[in-house]
Amino acid sequence: MKRRKLIGEATSRVDGISKVTGAANYATDHKIPNLAYAVIFKSEIAAGTISEIDQSAAEQSAGVLAVITHKNAPKLNLKANAPDARPDSSIRGGALLQDNKIEFYGQHIGVVVAETFEQARAAARLVKVSYQKSAAKIEFEKHINEAVVPTGKEFQDDGRGDLNTAFQSAKFKVEAVYETPIEHHHPMAPHATIAVWEAPNKLTLYNEAQVVNGVQRAAAGTLGLPPENVRIVTPHVGGGFGAKGSQWSNLVIAAIAAQAVKRPVKLALSRQQMFNSVGLRQRNHQRLRLAATQDGKLTAIGHDTTTHTATTAEFLEDCGEGAKIMYDSPNSLVTYRVVPMNIILPTFTRGPGQSTGSFALESAMDELAYQLRLDPIEFRLRNEPARDPSNGKPWSSRSVVQCLTRGAEVFGWNRRRLEPRTVRQGNYLIGYGVSSATYPARTRDSSAMVKLTRKAADVRASVELAASDLGTGTYTIIAQTAGELLDLPLEKVTVKIGDSSLPPAAGSVGSFGAASFTNAVYAACGQLRQELQAKSNQQWATPPTLVQLMEAAKLSEYQTRADAKPSPEAEKYSSHSFNANFAEVWVNEATGMVKIPRFVAVTGGGRVLNPKAARSQIIGGVIWGIGMALTEESVIEPRYGNFITRSFADYHVPVNLDIGEIETVFVTEEDKIVNPMGVKGLGEIAICGVAGAVANAIFNATGKRIRNLPITPDKLL
Repeated sequence: MKRRKLIGEATSRVDGISKVTGAANYATDHKIPNLAYAVIFKSEIAAGTISEIDQSAAEQSAGVLAVITHKNAPKLNLKANAPDARPDSSIRGGALLQDNKIEFYGQHIGVVVAETFEQARAAARLVKVSYQKSAAKIEFEKHINEAVVPTGKEFQDDGRGDLNTAFQSAKFKVEAVYETPIEHHHPMAPHATIAVWEAPNKLTLYNEAQVVNGVQRAAAGTLGLPPENVRIVTPHVGGGFGAKGSQWSNLVIAAIAAQAVKRPVKLALSRQQMFNSVGLRQRNHQRLRLAATQDGKLTAIGHDTTTHTATTAEFLEDCGEGAKIMYDSPNSLVTYRVVPMNIILPTFTRGPGQSTGSFALESAMDELAYQLRLDPIEFRLRNEPARDPSNGKPWSSRSVVQCLTRGAEVFGWNRRRLEPRTVRQGNYLIGYGVSSATYPARTRDSSAMVKLTRKAADVRASVELAASDLGTGTYTIIAQTAGELLDLPLEKVTVKIGDSSLPPAAGSVGSFGAASFTNAVYAACGQLRQELQAKSNQQWATPPTLVQLMEAAKLSEYQTRADAKPSPEAEKYSSHSFNANFAEVWVNEATGMVKIPRFVAVTGGGRVLNPKAARSQIIGGVIWGIGMALTEESVIEPRYGNFITRSFADYHVPVNLDIGEIETVFVTEEDKIVNPMGVKGLGEIAICGVAGAVANAIFNATGKRIRNLPITPDKLL
């Protein structure tokens, strides 16, 4: 009997109808009776203390139920949010209304609860706050020389060989600084929570979270509750890109507001509040030093990152990780330095470290290739490492060569000319650029429950785990996995996720969501078949169906749970996704405006569970990478510390007219070392390397090397 084939099929979203009809519930969509509304108010200085808060006018305003500040907020367990606590299991960025200290502009300093949202918003504007200001560290350039070695073990200096000697003695070398600005996540749905106290010590939070059990741990730890007394409900997440991977103070503030008024409370951040409420991608100053022999063999790779963090805690992007593993070199040094500043704590942002780090590394590789008069693809191929240079481990699989060679064929790279400014069409200078990039492929502990019900010959399955769906297709790939392994059509498989009462699972972060979720389902489905086989007490000439197994065992219902963990064998290997990016740019010589009519993204991301969803992931990453290259930048007003860019009117993300044709290609990878299903994840790698390819294409078009993003027309004229 031929088994059903679902994994790897281009299947439409099983939750698509519920989304387009409005039936899918996001954080603020849940119908909760007797709901009150909360609006946060924020600090208007970047450093100092609150001298006084006059909330009398707000308290007397129509419909107001409570005004909560540090003067009357309950005491919380701040030990749960220590600087060394897991980012997905603690409340990040402070601002929990515990004292009068101000560490950044826009810090949450109070909340108004009222009968309606409009009443709460109006009352919040009536609160009068006076401050005692302190000198604030706001301008990165003024404090960059104060940077120190980070405390995190993973950010200590890491090298091999003698970089300085190799670099100084080299004839062919590049030393340059590449800068990326502060960026913001801007998911479609801003952060929001509905808090409902079911009992004095039992809480339900309707939230949008990338890590369901992480939110549960963060809220429970901060509020001093047992984790099992906090339920997180998050069936759908309206985007996150890392901002909803960590949890921020608005989550707990909603809970204490509901506790204060003894009724459910909804707290939703506005788009402008998002800029200084839920983290950001920090600004990075990256010094690259590359050296090579005349025949194009690298002799030195140095990658030094200087960045900023908050005054209260430390967070860094690992920008130098690509420099450790992408290319073979006997001499390497990766360093990090950080300066605490009065800016909200940075956090994970799509492709953390590798999207920004690859811009610097791949730009420097392009510069050195041009100096050597080598084709930049050939230069990369000559420095392909046989093993992971950072630790000597063998690759579980590595597809850089396939990505570059296949991409060159699809893109038509042979039409590229070495010399810049040699191809034009009317007022446009035309250039081609390439880059490669990597992102770790990881699997995390996850559990799954599979439940079967049978009515005569009709068997249906329900798959349950505390996974999350960012909008990337988690429901669908789980249904495909279970459907194929149980030999059931998709319409007979129900998926329940987004609830902390379900078996615990990893989060949709770090590109380990899909791999972790589906491998847990894979384990549960395999275990279920084995258990039914044992209960049937029969020998089968051919693999039996679920109907046969359940009939033989005289069962109308059955369920099992499996707990999947990463294989210890996988630790012996280095596992990563890889890609190659190819950009064609047209630069208007008169205006400096850049168009990207064509982009080819080639990805080696292990087993592709759903080509339709995978293609969307890559396209989304490329579009953001183009935004990183050309338009996105959050600008701080240096006198006060607030962001000048506070809406989509001035924070420019790419729109349809900015994007040309994007072609996605997946190279075949079978990697059973990384996990039993061979899944690596695509969410992070999709953006990595994109900005570098665009910057390299702009150099090929114009002869101008722009090393600080975004590449705006003023920098090209």
